[in-house]
Amino acid sequence: MYEQILIAGFGGQGVLKLGRFLALAGMDEGYHVTWAPSYGAAMRGGTANCTVTISDEEINTPLTDFPIQAIVLNQPSLDKFEPGVLPGGMLLVNTSMVNREVMRNDLNVYEMPMNKIAEEMGLELEANMVLLGAYIRKTGILDIQNCMKTIEEMFKAKGSQIVENNRAAFLAGMEYADHCWE
Repeated sequence: MYEQILIAGFGGQGVLKLGRFLALAGMDEGYHVTWAPSYGAAMRGGTANCTVTISDEEINTPLTDFPIQAIVLNQPSLDKFEPGVLPGGMLLVNTSMVNREVMRNDLNVYEMPMNKIAEEMGLELEANMVLLGAYIRKTGILDIQNCMKTIEEMFKAKGSQIVENNRAAFLAGMEYADHCWE
């Protein structure tokens, strides 16, 4: 397996946390991983992106201009990164924050209103975990039980309610993928 995933949005959407999650869960499963974060000068509201590589072999470089998969959480990220996704790659779009269709027809596109789903659950702060659950379910890139363990590890310092909120959001994303994506 070799997957390079670009995750992009603005500060405060949990972009870097999503990347860190994928890297930690991948390491727990014995994969080689890299996590390369990048963010603007203003953390909250500024641009943020990261590239995560998960592989069963050594990784030569953590960076790429042409990811296999991209997860975009807002309009500027779609505008900037859509052109670079490799043909045949996957593009996951948060339609709650994007107001146009994907222009390319050579990508596997999955759309999800992550913010709307999280708001309906009363879990606005966990919107990124809704999307992560859908992504993991669709790709099968990581083991679900390991992901539940990683949620516990990442959020336990914030208390059991935060852990449970993140688990609920993750499971809602999985359910969305099961029912809305072919």
